[in-house]
Amino acid sequence: MSAQIIAWLEQHAELLEQLGHFSIVALVVTVVALPLAVMKLPADYFVSERREPVRRTSQHPLVWAVLSFCKNLVGIFLILIGIAMLVLPGQGTVTILIGLAISNFPGKFAIEQRIASQPAVGNTLNKIRKLSGVPPLQMPTAPETSH
Repeated sequence: MSAQIIAWLEQHAELLEQLGHFSIVALVVTVVALPLAVMKLPADYFVSERREPVRRTSQHPLVWAVLSFCKNLVGIFLILIGIAMLVLPGQGTVTILIGLAISNFPGKFAIEQRIASQPAVGNTLNKIRKLSGVPPLQMPTAPETSH
């Protein structure tokens, strides 16, 4: 059995090397981008019942559409990196949460609240904010489960 594993590893050495490089890049991006994104969130981001629509910074619809597309592209990239980090080094769940936060799609608020209500995630987010000198995030309560 171990000979088969060694043979498979030797056959896929290039793929494993690429995954290793991706893991390092994803870790560096997360270490830099994650604190910046967490610091910018308003303290009531996860508990406000209604989100106010983002005010357009540009009145030109084409500029707004391009910026919105780019923001969603970055969000999807962070979600994918976060999913990869669930098995690779890095804060996968928190990175997914940040990717969700900057993306726009129906139902995202409920997903964000569910993830943020997990104690490990909430504690990590607030630890980052404390180190940055920013007030802690107000966390949603975990959804009730019926037995």
